[in-house]
Amino acid sequence: MKVGFIGAGNMGGAILRGYLTSGKIQPKEVFVCGRDMEKLNKLSRELGITACKTIPELVEQCEVIMIGVKPNLFSEIMPQVSKEYKNNKILVSMAAGITIDSIQQYVGEDAKIIRVMPNTPAMVNEAMTSVSRNRNVTQEQFAPVFDIFQSIGRAEEVDEQLIHCVIGVSGSSPAYTYMYIDALAEAAVKNGMNKEQAIIFAAQSVLGAAKMVLETGTDPVQLRINVCSPGGTTIEAVETLQQQGFAELVAAGFQAAVDKSKIMSK
Repeated sequence: MKVGFIGAGNMGGAILRGYLTSGKIQPKEVFVCGRDMEKLNKLSRELGITACKTIPELVEQCEVIMIGVKPNLFSEIMPQVSKEYKNNKILVSMAAGITIDSIQQYVGEDAKIIRVMPNTPAMVNEAMTSVSRNRNVTQEQFAPVFDIFQSIGRAEEVDEQLIHCVIGVSGSSPAYTYMYIDALAEAAVKNGMNKEQAIIFAAQSVLGAAKMVLETGTDPVQLRINVCSPGGTTIEAVETLQQQGFAELVAAGFQAAVDKSKIMSK
């Protein structure tokens, strides 16, 4: 399976590197195209992949085409994709606000389209990615594409209608988590710890807590209860956060991302 990447910026580049690192594809089977040929040629030499000068050239050679450009560039990119697109190829879009229906307008209703919503931890192979397909993509065709996103973290197939929810709960949520880590670190600094060490303590604690949720299968509420000894420090902190509306603030941020995603899709 030859895979082409249109755009190799932060997200596209992270997925490209993560997929190569997984060992599930050989560099000779990966193609890339973008505006900055100097950057692409450097990437080609570094990773052993093939840099294409034009989008039609990439589409012609690949079975799976990853579209990793910003939403405002779709009207420029898709006519070039459609020149060489055939219905035995799969288009994979990771652009927020660009629906499967809108992509079909460029390449036809018989086109095989998958819409994904990864997040930036793809850069360290810890992405959470939603994967949605249209009715033209069979399970046999879907499986190897799904495997790409499993190779850079975790992936779940969801109905496209849930994409706004996905953006709130995982697409945008690394930013909220960075805010939490930074706030913890700043509080530690005020209590005498240096900032570099404080970030390590806070970030590792978030990483460990997340692994506890994923690997034990225990409900997060129960995990919280488990560490809240009566009269102890943890329960004191938890009750203070609850009194200050911690859950409501997180929910408000989540909903703001969801609402913005819905506006972008109109």
